[in-house]
Amino acid sequence: MFVDLTSRQKGSASMFFIGIDVGKFNHCCAVLNSEGEVLVEPFFFQNNSDGFDLLLHNTKSFHSSRHMCGLESTGHYGDNLLRFLLDNHFEVGLINPISTDAKRKEKIRKTKNDKKDSLTVCAVLQSREYTHMTKNKLSLREGKQLTRYHHDLTRSLHQAKNKLQKCIDIVFPEFNDVFATKYSKTYMAVLKECGSAKAVRNTHLTHLKKIISDASNGKLNSVYPARLKESAKTSIGEDNAVITLEIKQLIDSIELILNQLSIVDKKIEELARQLNSPIFTIPGISWITGMSILCELGPIDHFSSPSKVIAYTGLDCTVYQSGQYNADKTAITKRGSPHIRLSLYQAALPVCRLNTTFNVYYNRKRSEGKSHRCAQGHVVRKLLRVIFKLLTENICFDPALLK
Repeated sequence: MFVDLTSRQKGSASMFFIGIDVGKFNHCCAVLNSEGEVLVEPFFFQNNSDGFDLLLHNTKSFHSSRHMCGLESTGHYGDNLLRFLLDNHFEVGLINPISTDAKRKEKIRKTKNDKKDSLTVCAVLQSREYTHMTKNKLSLREGKQLTRYHHDLTRSLHQAKNKLQKCIDIVFPEFNDVFATKYSKTYMAVLKECGSAKAVRNTHLTHLKKIISDASNGKLNSVYPARLKESAKTSIGEDNAVITLEIKQLIDSIELILNQLSIVDKKIEELARQLNSPIFTIPGISWITGMSILCELGPIDHFSSPSKVIAYTGLDCTVYQSGQYNADKTAITKRGSPHIRLSLYQAALPVCRLNTTFNVYYNRKRSEGKSHRCAQGHVVRKLLRVIFKLLTENICFDPALLK
């Protein structure tokens, strides 16, 4: 299974490739050298602490030498192994499964199993088709998970609020006219306690005053209870016990999501402060928006120019040409992650508001007859070019860069 490396390592500059085929319960590892010789036949190790120790033991002869350890980027099953390898100072390459599949298809015999896949990973490492991982890049992956979770929670919050409004329209459509602000603490407290016009009518004025007073710290006690009572008396709302129950449970869901968002956003800010990227020096870029853009882009050295970044985010325009016809108005390609486009468009307006040059640029596009969305897209592409310069040169934002 193992080859004696004592004589080989003396005066030899051979590179060692440690290929790992990732699985849910077990991983499979093999080791090749630069000449393609199998130094360690494929062996299995469990996806736990004992298994990781076995991996260390079987590859310790290569650890101190020139080596590259590779595994496919397939789901989350290899995440703990990846962190373990980096913590133990392995050089690690993350491989796109498309690369291993292409390498596998080069062979005449179409055989696929875990042992052969570990050798295929070694072959891909030899051709340098991988992303070299570092702890900093791993932090970006964690940031991506966090910001995407933030987007998921935000989407769930919007859905819950929309459902709540639908329910209110059925049982107490006049409710929103009473309160100046939706989803305030007082607004939610009254809905949770009295989830319909009928419930408000049946609630004693004194108790209604107490609900509003407790929720608003006494600020709204004088006017709102009587106004709410009056509105409930003439309401056309339906008496529906099921909808009333749904309202109370939707409020519980909204409160839970808001609490989750608070925790997640605090974690995102902590990670953003640790990364200390120049992107956060751009006025209008929040911790959450900046982290989303930064982590979805990944290492900036993957891109040779701003146009490559724009294409990667799917913000480049499609080209439609046939014969002598060439379309002058086309949509963006929308390739890549929708999360980064969402964050960039969310950042566009605050950036315009806080930076004169961006604001002038937006207004110029609007004066040319472009729609708000189209002008916003131009601002986003300009913003990406600025971000590319800041990240590649590791410099803080300076308005002079826009001139």
